[in-house]
Amino acid sequence: MIKRTLYFGNPAYLKTQNEQLVYEAVDSGEIKQIPVEDIGILILDNQQITITQALLAKLIGNNVAVISCDFAHHPAGLFLNLDGHSLQSQKFQAQIEASQPLKKQLWQQTIASKITNQAALLESHRLPATSLRNWALKVKSGDPTNLEATAAVYYWKYLFTHTAVGPDFRREREGAPPNHLLNYGYAVLRAVVARNLVASGLLPTLGIFHRNQYNAYCLADDIMEPYRPFVDKMVCDIVRGNGLFLDIGPAIKKALLTIPSMDVRIKGEKSPLMVAVQKTTASLAKCFEGKARKIDYPEFAGFA
Repeated sequence: MIKRTLYFGNPAYLKTQNEQLVYEAVDSGEIKQIPVEDIGILILDNQQITITQALLAKLIGNNVAVISCDFAHHPAGLFLNLDGHSLQSQKFQAQIEASQPLKKQLWQQTIASKITNQAALLESHRLPATSLRNWALKVKSGDPTNLEATAAVYYWKYLFTHTAVGPDFRREREGAPPNHLLNYGYAVLRAVVARNLVASGLLPTLGIFHRNQYNAYCLADDIMEPYRPFVDKMVCDIVRGNGLFLDIGPAIKKALLTIPSMDVRIKGEKSPLMVAVQKTTASLAKCFEGKARKIDYPEFAGFA
């Protein structure tokens, strides 16, 4: 079953009763109940939301990724379970002891997959992608020549060419629209990946490439890379249908919150993105344990 992504953007009181999340709207008095076991991601986007400790503990205990948004309505924090797998200590140890050559090989696979999916997205819009295809084949262990960055410059130059954005788009976190849409979509994707890393018994903090001492989700940032083009596709579609200067209002958020249920292809089969991420993180855990040599990543082909 695909876990639900819930978004709360109005003043509300959230509590738990009989294994349910109970939502009470402050303004209207409306009451709703959702089984906690059905929830995968919960987004809190109002400064007047009150949530009980009992509910928060139950959500975390059911491996729900809880995202808290700031005054600007941007995701600012992420709560995750610290005990997500029955063999967690064993898997932690395997992850910690992973050799540098193994990490470099895994990063090579990650970047090659990301560039391949970027190429497929450009091709779906009949944009040139031959260079990306060639670079994907040339990525070496650890990506020492930083083909990821080379591909990114090319990719972002062309992706929004046929939209109101034009060819001058620059991907920057604080940059011009539609960077704000990409940021929001990536935050949702990051939560999906972090949640499934924990479920696979891994530490989201210990990356295979990212090592920022201030980043608690380095591994999530690594593993989400090949999934980014799926978010890019959604943002591209939103811009094509609605124009460039968009506020992240309810309709836009509703669209971006469907990211976990997007169709991808993984291991030759069609799968919702959230389920595909489960397969990816499980395969990563096997690589750390020496039971596999390849991470299972999604393919963009067929879902453009």
